[in-house]
Amino acid sequence: MIAVEYRRHSYIDLKDRGSIHNMRKVVVPDGEPFVLQPRDFVLAITEETLDLSNDVLGRLEGRSSLGRIGIIVHGTAGLFDPGWIGKATLELSNLSRMAVALYPGMRICSFTFEQVSTPVSVSYRDKPNNKYAGQTSPLASKLVSEVSRQG
Repeated sequence: MIAVEYRRHSYIDLKDRGSIHNMRKVVVPDGEPFVLQPRDFVLAITEETLDLSNDVLGRLEGRSSLGRIGIIVHGTAGLFDPGWIGKATLELSNLSRMAVALYPGMRICSFTFEQVSTPVSVSYRDKPNNKYAGQTSPLASKLVSEVSRQG
C-alpha cells in the first residue's frame, strides 16, 4: 500500500504550489497496518489499473462496512471518465473517534462500469489538459494550476 498524507500546516494556499504539494509518501509493507488516525486524511492508490474504453465510464464506491466504522474512501473522486487510464486515487478519511488499521490488499472499494450511449470524441487520456491520466501513485491535487491561471 502506498499512501501520501498532508503535513499539518495552518492552511493550504491554492495559489502556492509548494503548499499543496507538501505531502509525505508512506509505503506500507504487506501484512503491516497503516493506522488512520481520527480526522486524518490521506491519499492512497488501488492495486488495479483501470483502462476504460471511450464508451465506458467507471464509478468508485467505498465499502459500507468501512463507512459504518467511520472510514470514507472517496469524497469527490468517484467518477472515471470514458478513456481513463491509470490507478485510482482513494481519498481516505477517518471520521470516527478511534484510529483504524488498514492493510495493503484489503478490499476497501468497488468499481461499477456503465456503457454510455455514444463513445466520447476525445477520451480523458487524450485531453490536452487532463491532470491525472496514467497515474501509478497517489498524486497531490493539481488544482493550483487552474487557480494560478484564473487569478
